[in-house]
Amino acid sequence: MSRLQPVVDGFTGLESSDDIMQQVLEVLTEEVLVPEPGNFYTFVYRAKTPNIEYDEFPLIACMELKRWGFIGFSFHWAKTRNYTWEEVVGKLHVVKANELEDARSLGYAKFRMST
Repeated sequence: MSRLQPVVDGFTGLESSDDIMQQVLEVLTEEVLVPEPGNFYTFVYRAKTPNIEYDEFPLIACMELKRWGFIGFSFHWAKTRNYTWEEVVGKLHVVKANELEDARSLGYAKFRMST
């Protein structure tokens, strides 16, 4: 069973991205510092490059590790994005394959413009 099912069941559609992400992180307690290609993750991200739009709460499939970070397919952007180690806040939370549909249904993306 998906660990996210209780979050989905309680979802009204009126919650903020911050509130949803808080619930997601409380449920997805398995954390890693370095993602493995082929696995799914969600995490908090704060871009430092000035004047770029980014998702503060990415949901990704890790595609490739690099010295500077990793490349992931963002389910919120529907395209690949680069993530640098320094801009990941805390750890990455593991999303299991059977939880991906639930995570996507919550729509907790938080698109921001960096300063």
